[in-house]
Amino acid sequence: MTAPDAVTAPERIVVVGASLAGLRAAEALRDEGFTGELTLIGDEPYAPYDRPPLSKAVLSGWLTSDHTELPRMRDIDARWLLGTRADGLDTDTRTVTLADGRQAGYDRLLIATGTRSRPWPAERGGALHGVHLLRSRDDADRLRAALAAGPERVLVIGAGFTGGEVASVCRDLGLEVTVTQRSGAPLASALGGVIGGAAARWYRDAGVDLRLGTTVHALEDDADGRLRRAVLSDGTVVAAEVAVVAAGALANTEWLAGSGLAADARGVACDASCRALADDGTPLADVFVAGDIARWPHPLYPGQLLRLDHWDNAVAQSRTAAHNMTHPPHEHRDHRPLPAFWSNQFGMNLKCLGLPALADQVVVTQGALDQRQFVAAYGQRGRLVAVVAVNAPRMLDGYAALIEAQAPFPPVLNATDGPDRLEPLDAGFPRPAPAAVPQPADRAPGHLPAPSAPLAPPIQSTESTPTVPSVPSVLAGHE
Repeated sequence: MTAPDAVTAPERIVVVGASLAGLRAAEALRDEGFTGELTLIGDEPYAPYDRPPLSKAVLSGWLTSDHTELPRMRDIDARWLLGTRADGLDTDTRTVTLADGRQAGYDRLLIATGTRSRPWPAERGGALHGVHLLRSRDDADRLRAALAAGPERVLVIGAGFTGGEVASVCRDLGLEVTVTQRSGAPLASALGGVIGGAAARWYRDAGVDLRLGTTVHALEDDADGRLRRAVLSDGTVVAAEVAVVAAGALANTEWLAGSGLAADARGVACDASCRALADDGTPLADVFVAGDIARWPHPLYPGQLLRLDHWDNAVAQSRTAAHNMTHPPHEHRDHRPLPAFWSNQFGMNLKCLGLPALADQVVVTQGALDQRQFVAAYGQRGRLVAVVAVNAPRMLDGYAALIEAQAPFPPVLNATDGPDRLEPLDAGFPRPAPAAVPQPADRAPGHLPAPSAPLAPPIQSTESTPTVPSVPSVLAGHE
C-alpha cells in the first residue's frame, strides 16, 4: 500500500462503480483539470442512470426505465468497462481485476460500488417466481411488468422508504397491498416511532393492510413454483401473487476481500477527505471512496462513521473525492455537507435535514401530527440534530443553520403555526440490546479508527439477529 504522504500527480484514474457517484466523480475529475487516462467500471450493461424514479415513475408506468439515464454535464473522455463487475483489488500493484480476467491499473482509485438490496433467503421462498427486489433498472422492469399484470394482492416486506413508495404506487394502481413491518411503526428506523405513528395513518388512510410488529415466516408457492401465499409470524396467512422485499441494503464490498481495506457488508471506511482506510485505520493516499458505500466521519456527529444512502450525498461526496484525488494533501477538503433526503408516498412529501436516527427526543415545532402538514425537530442530549418536514419543504428554511450551529433542543422558534407549548417526546427509535464489542487498540496519532456501525436492517425473520451498537443507518427513499 502507498503511504499517505507519497503523492504524485496521477496519470491513470480508475472509478469502480458506474452509477450516480461514479459518473459525477468522473465529471468532477475533468473539471479539476485531470487530463490523464480515465476508466469507469460498472457491473451493469447500462450507462449511468437515476435510481429514485425506479420506485416512483417507472413502477407507476409514467416513465420507462430507459428514460432514467443520467444527464451528462460534460464530455469525460473515458474508457467504459460496463457489464462486468470488479472482482479484486491489489493495492500494492495498484490493479483492479474484473470478473472476466481483465485488469485495470491506476494511480488513483475511486471506490463507488454502492449497495444492493438485501435478498430474501432462498430456503424460505426467495427464489420463487413472483418475489422481487427493487434496486436496478432490471429489477424495476420486472416488478413493473408484474404489477401491470394486475395481481390480486401485493405483499411488501418492510415499511421503510422503499417499501412505502412501492406500497403507495400499488395503491395508485388500484392494487390491494399488505405491508409487514417488524417494528411498531413504518419508517421507525429512519424517523422513529412518533413520526412513524403518523405514517401508519397515511398507510391505512390509503387502504393498505398494514401489519405492524409482524414478520414473514415463509413464502410459499403452488405446484408451478409461483408465489401464492405468505405465512406470517402471528400464524396468519396472506394470499399474494407478488412480493417485494424491501428489507434494507448491503454494501457491494465482496470484491475487496483480501485488499487490506477496512471494508465489510456495512461499507468501506474512509476519513473526512474520502481517503480509504486500511484495516489498521491508516488512510491511503491513492484509494478514495464516495457514495452509498462510504462510511465517513462528520464533524456534527463525532465518534461515528456514517453511511448515507442519499442522492445528494453521493453527488457531493464524489466532488469532494475528485478534488482530493487531484490535489496534494495540504489542499484537501473535508466532506461535511448536512445530510438531506426526501421521499414521496401516499400523497405526502417528506424532506429531512440531519440525522434523525441519532435522536433521543422529537418535538413538533410547526403544524400538528394529526394534520397532513407539519415540521418535527429531533434532539440528542439537548442538541438539535435533525428536522423532518411533511408536506412543508419551504418551512425547512433556517433549520439547517440551527443544526449546523448545534443549537439547543428543543429549538425556540416562536412560529405562528407552532404549538403553544413545545412538548418533547421520546423519539421512539428501535434500540437493540447492547452487545459486547472488542475495544480497538490504541493507534498512532493521525490515524482514524473505524468504529462499528450497524449492519443494514435485517431481513424480517422470526429468528433473532445480533446487532452491533453504534450510529443507525439512515435509509432514504432513493436507496
